[in-house]
Amino acid sequence: LLDITVVTAGFVLRIAAGVSLIEVQRFSPWLYVFGGFLALFMILGKRRHELVLLGENAVNHRSILAEYNLDLIDRLLSTVTTSAIVSYSLYTFLAEGLPENHVMMLTIPFVLYAIFRYMYLIHVRHEGGAPEEILLRDRSMQVTLLFYAILVFIALYIL
Repeated sequence: LLDITVVTAGFVLRIAAGVSLIEVQRFSPWLYVFGGFLALFMILGKRRHELVLLGENAVNHRSILAEYNLDLIDRLLSTVTTSAIVSYSLYTFLAEGLPENHVMMLTIPFVLYAIFRYMYLIHVRHEGGAPEEILLRDRSMQVTLLFYAILVFIALYIL
């Protein structure tokens, strides 16, 4: 579990570096939490994909996979999924700098759908080995992210 924790911490540090680099004035700590859970979600999806794809040869590909099994990863995914959704939801209600009318909460269903879609791709289509490829290939995910971006723009700059 240390390996996925270290990789997740690396993603959170990248977020922090990006926030510092572009000098964001008010960045909600909830986005760090959500970003960490989202990174962990994708990392677990990738580990699951490796176990399913490689089967008993998974250990030859990545020795740390000897420490994992599908049951453990699926349980961790359930916990991480719930945590990601809750942390994003809390962000939409509690973050400073967001509209006081809480209109950002309208983005929660899009985040929920994107996470559920990714879970579907991991469990049913046995994808997840390359999250960036899913974003480039999966039309449903692209449409969801487009509508999410439009809604965020409307919430922040129009309503």
